[in-house]
Amino acid sequence: MYSSVVPSTEYLHTVNDGGRNYTVCLLERKCVCGRFQVDELSCPHAWAVLKSKFLMPEEYCSNYYKPNTIVMTYDVPVYPLLDRNDWNIPAHVAEEVVLPPKWKRPPGRPKKKRDKPSSELLQPKNQHSYSICGQGGHNKRTCRNALRNK
Repeated sequence: MYSSVVPSTEYLHTVNDGGRNYTVCLLERKCVCGRFQVDELSCPHAWAVLKSKFLMPEEYCSNYYKPNTIVMTYDVPVYPLLDRNDWNIPAHVAEEVVLPPKWKRPPGRPKKKRDKPSSELLQPKNQHSYSICGQGGHNKRTCRNALRNK
């Protein structure tokens, strides 16, 4: 899977994954791939470090993923709503008028809008040339020039 896990310090390690190096910091729970700190779960690189150091991966994941926390989410009772006629809606909310959007999204795949860098905007467009006569602005069918000597 991973060719090598090289420790730099007690908490900082470099993992070689298919020719690419990833730095993992166990103290801050970070990896350069970004998944360790965003998901708060051990990414494959952190998993390789934890496995090489014989550490428990459960200690390096967020409490939100642990079984006790998941069970606690169901401890709070959820009561069903009353009948709609029995709802107590404030007057300022009941008077609020919500209108539909003013435009509809057109059907089909959305067009790609790419932000071009200024260097690309300043360059002239590529001028193609016809290979037989060597001049641009036309093709084989519309060429009126003499053949280029090779």
